[in-house]
Amino acid sequence: MAALAAASRSHHATPEATGALWVNVLQELPLFAGLSKRHLRRVAGIAQESRFSPQSPIVREGSTGHTFYVILDGTVSVLRPGRKPLRLEAGEFFGEMSLLDGKKRSATVEADTEVLTLTIARPAFMKMLENEPPMAMAILEELATRLRALDERDTS
Repeated sequence: MAALAAASRSHHATPEATGALWVNVLQELPLFAGLSKRHLRRVAGIAQESRFSPQSPIVREGSTGHTFYVILDGTVSVLRPGRKPLRLEAGEFFGEMSLLDGKKRSATVEADTEVLTLTIARPAFMKMLENEPPMAMAILEELATRLRALDERDTS
């Protein structure tokens, strides 16, 4: 994923160049697969970078969620009660459920290595979705597909 490699080096880029890189990263994510370039630019416009040190918690199970994370560089472990830890790496994401419903986190996510993420905060995201119903529909369809796949994997 060339867009991820470029984005992980974006800390020296201008805001305009970084925003363009983020559009490229976002379009590679299944969650945003149905979005137009215009919609991707809107999402990129509300995104920010965050860094996490190795072994630091990024989110904690039971805490109120309000941020979506796209891993640009590094790896994280998703820790859920009664389940095997799940490892996520560059190009993968977490926090999409809390982004949409603002409810408590269902898992703890810890950085395994130094981690660079693209983050999207719930208030700005919800305002954007309210103003763009086609964007909301495309994201909801992808979330339903993702949840079905997880359910099938868990029952196998």
